[in-house]
Amino acid sequence: MANFEDTPQLNIVQQRLNDVREYSRIAGTGEIARRYFAMNAFDGVLTIIGVLMGNFVAGVRDAAIVINTGLATSIAMGISGLWGAYLTESAERERDLAELERSTLTDLKDTKIGRASRWAVVTVALVDGLAPFLAAVLVLLPLFFGNWFRSVELSYLLSLALSLGTLFGLGVFLGRISGRNILVYGARTLVAGLVSIGLRFLLGTAPG
Repeated sequence: MANFEDTPQLNIVQQRLNDVREYSRIAGTGEIARRYFAMNAFDGVLTIIGVLMGNFVAGVRDAAIVINTGLATSIAMGISGLWGAYLTESAERERDLAELERSTLTDLKDTKIGRASRWAVVTVALVDGLAPFLAAVLVLLPLFFGNWFRSVELSYLLSLALSLGTLFGLGVFLGRISGRNILVYGARTLVAGLVSIGLRFLLGTAPG
């Protein structure tokens, strides 16, 4: 009896998944989402590196201050990314849909093309907003567990190491997408983090 009752629900879920895959194919959402994810996660990590180094060089040794600053920055990046991507992608998709409607003399808003366009806007906006936020929060994790390490300096060090590891991972991800050498791509993104750390340290310790 339970199997018969579950079948319609499973069919609905399967249909929704099929719709999502078709919308993604029509609108090219997968490729765009991957690009936004990598780009904005990269920005999120580099921004938090700046927050970490700024607090460290300034002599901040209270993990709560660093966490609050980092979270505030992460939330601002997430909202900015989500809102900006939604508005930008909406404008682009609406223009493309309007041009297609003019060329075909057809109202496409309630067709699969129209629904795919709206799906793409929401998906891209979510990816754009969540990627920098999640990447930034990931880098801050060691500071949340600062009591375990009994040294805020060690928490700083672990956060910076995690940020560099995340940058390298993003480079590997981009290398796989491009079909090129993943270690070369990983090294390129890793260097960006090392340069950011070095420059921030030099600027922070330079005589005033």
